[in-house]
Amino acid sequence: MERRGLVVARHRREVIVETPEGESLSGLVRGRALKPLAGDEVRWHLEADGTAVIEEVLPRRTLLERIDSRGRAEGVAANVSLIVIVVAPEPAPDWQLVDRYLVAAALLDIAAALVRNKLDLADAGLDARAAGYRSIGCEVMAASMKSGQGLDELRRTLSDHRGVLVGQSGVGKSSLINALLEAETQAVGRLSRRRPLGRHTTVAAMLHRLPGGGELIDSPGVRRYAPKISDPADLARGFLEFRPHLGRCRFNDCRHLSEPGCAVLAALERGEIGARRYLSYKALRATLEGLG
Repeated sequence: MERRGLVVARHRREVIVETPEGESLSGLVRGRALKPLAGDEVRWHLEADGTAVIEEVLPRRTLLERIDSRGRAEGVAANVSLIVIVVAPEPAPDWQLVDRYLVAAALLDIAAALVRNKLDLADAGLDARAAGYRSIGCEVMAASMKSGQGLDELRRTLSDHRGVLVGQSGVGKSSLINALLEAETQAVGRLSRRRPLGRHTTVAAMLHRLPGGGELIDSPGVRRYAPKISDPADLARGFLEFRPHLGRCRFNDCRHLSEPGCAVLAALERGEIGARRYLSYKALRATLEGLG
């Protein structure tokens, strides 16, 4: 008998599937063609030993992907409507990483929020830089695990979304999730198999249901991230402040690098596009072209 369910975690070929009734089952993915992610809706059947076997990944509304070290697309999370990017004074923010996640959100046409974590560590420069992202439509929040500041605002933002939490290792994502879950451990439901998923491993991503509504997928910390963009020419649309100027360049195939009559470069000179954001565009464009 085929059933439907939601993938809430995966490690290699093992998954946890949540049924519509709220039960969590440990399952397997058979065959290399199927690559379910946290957030995926799937069809599955139950075998005699109680194992849920994934049969099909149902069509996705959105898919957050990244380029791996070999230049191949790798899924991060499925069916998300919000990317939450966490930064902190320690480790020092990688703003190009922030920009790359914002590009992914813009090209998926989903919301983005930037959380300045660890407010107990003062950093006026970081605060000013983070606040500047409001001008491109990114919600900006601040949070502190010590005081609890900002957690209610973050809960409200997440309450209507399936969000994915991303950022560098060490910025406090796990502490944020534990605070949002009002728990000391990150656990997903009761498992029906004797061998729980990931007992001695770290899962690629895990979906949590939040007490106040909404869902949050925790993604492991990264040092590098590049969104999956098949055609580098599409990259400029991922920088929202570029969009009013696209289609106004002298050449239809303008790369917005050094071409004469480039409307994006003209906007940069007028201060309508920030210099640091433009440098992020150039760096990401070079990365994507290097993969081609």
